[in-house]
Amino acid sequence: MFKHTCGHPALFPDYFKSECEEIRGFLCQKALSKVLLFGACRGENPFRTTAMTSQQRTLLKPCADSSGEMSLEEYFQRIGFHGSFDILDLATLKLIHKRHVMSVAFENLSIHCGEKNVMDLDATFNKIVRRGRGGWCLENNFLFGWVLREMGYDTTSLSSRVFNSVLNDFGPLDSHFINKVVIDGKAYIADVSFGVSFQLWEPLELVSGIDQPQAPGVFRLIYQGDMWVLEKTGRKPEVLNPEFAKSSLVNRKETSQIYCFTLVPREAEHFLEINHKLQNETSLFTNKSICSLQTLTGFRALIGWTYAEVTYKRDEGVDVLDIRNVMDDEIEQILLERFNIKLQNKLQPLNNKSFYTF
Repeated sequence: MFKHTCGHPALFPDYFKSECEEIRGFLCQKALSKVLLFGACRGENPFRTTAMTSQQRTLLKPCADSSGEMSLEEYFQRIGFHGSFDILDLATLKLIHKRHVMSVAFENLSIHCGEKNVMDLDATFNKIVRRGRGGWCLENNFLFGWVLREMGYDTTSLSSRVFNSVLNDFGPLDSHFINKVVIDGKAYIADVSFGVSFQLWEPLELVSGIDQPQAPGVFRLIYQGDMWVLEKTGRKPEVLNPEFAKSSLVNRKETSQIYCFTLVPREAEHFLEINHKLQNETSLFTNKSICSLQTLTGFRALIGWTYAEVTYKRDEGVDVLDIRNVMDDEIEQILLERFNIKLQNKLQPLNNKSFYTF
């Protein structure tokens, strides 16, 4: 049997029971409203149906399988958070951010199970928190922004454009959802859903040109006049399996640009069109089934039928990649034992040609 390293309540019932009691003391049985992240927080109607197309109204429809009010308590149980959170400081934000990426996978498996991802907080909460699934940025960072607001953090959601190595430029679409958090006058970028070796473990301070080392590598934000650019300098890959020595999945660039963004606040409606396009038109997410989860020593990833366990060896200046292909009848077990994911519908793995690296 494989060891589990992420905090799912079903795996550690006693641990989460005591943790739940600690969190309950702070929440005082607070009833939390089920609202979208943005306009509703200011008393506006987040379902602006008169200004939306029928497609947008469908994507924002209420969740049919809601199991009660969303609560911070349930979310904290899901990510294994048991620290002090009565003080809204940077240390707490870092801890929650890291627990999320260690507990909730970056994945697009719903698309390859005949399901659809919708821009709805109830649906996202039920999927990630109550069903133990992961999600892509339009789910994970959407949910994370709600969590931060409910806790009381000064949080603004932003859009970003992901770097396209084929074009050698940033993509034209605002396809990536991130959050900006302000603490004691300083701004930070929080992103719990990019996955693989480009995943932030902790928020980055929004300052230009400063190296911000983390386990995956050295991240830096660079201000270029009209936009900010996130880049990462990594380590050399050491591939154990000779069959994958020249695999296109192995990132061999020392420094990679990840995405660019501005500080223009975005509401949920801004992402409706891209949410539809990424699932219904040719894209990375329709071409590949992707699941990745950060671990204490690196990350795991399942791309189509290719499974990898990556270990960060910072002292040696290398990332060790243990990669192998798996059979169809292994995938269900790998998802359960390595990612704590049990799918409701059958997965149709896919790994069509489309540029993507670990």
